Amino acid sequence: MRTEPVQGGSPRRRDREATRSRILGAAVIEFARHGLSEARGERIAQRARSSERMLYYYFGSKEELFRAALESVYAALREAERALRLDEADPLAALERFCRFVWRYYVDHPEFISLLNTENLYKAKHLRRSAQLGELVSPVVGLLGGLIERGERDGVFRSGVDPAQLYLSIASQGYFYLSNRHTLSAVLARDLAAQAAIETHWRESAEMIRRYVAA
Repeated sequence: MRTEPVQGGSPRRRDREATRSRILGAAVIEFARHGLSEARGERIAQRARSSERMLYYYFGSKEELFRAALESVYAALREAERALRLDEADPLAALERFCRFVWRYYVDHPEFISLLNTENLYKAKHLRRSAQLGELVSPVVGLLGGLIERGERDGVFRSGVDPAQLYLSIASQGYFYLSNRHTLSAVLARDLAAQAAIETHWRESAEMIRRYVAA
């Protein structure tokens, strides 16, 4: 049975959860910048104010640390989504607010896009091993399901809208734009990173989603 290493009077002697949290936060930054293959334990340890040995004490391997980093960025999005209130009077307005929340979250958290891009290169093999997999997206699908039911009762949403498909449509409108903005900017000869371009995309995407669900 492993025991917590003793660091004597060193500042590195931290509370277990605080140390783990620092390592995880540093790992998210490292994996977002360098991907899995080029990420380095020594850089993570330096940023976390810890030692490389402690990385493997808490997480076992670089791949397990990457999986934990993936879980953490998904969990952060889930918690932000859970804080949303979609019970305002107009279901269409609530849906657009949800869309813009998701798209804004992607802009404000580029590490989420980066880690997902890396994981897609590995065909989601790390995510599939996660014990938290069922908890990472299902709550927000349930949230949208409640909004859809309310919209149907009010006669503003058509019947038969699948909440999972709706979430996929919303997420793809934000994710694809941001994850491909550099190549798209080059081939379309326009700056898709400009705030005006982003706002135009969001406005037109919200209209597409509205037409998709409208009665």
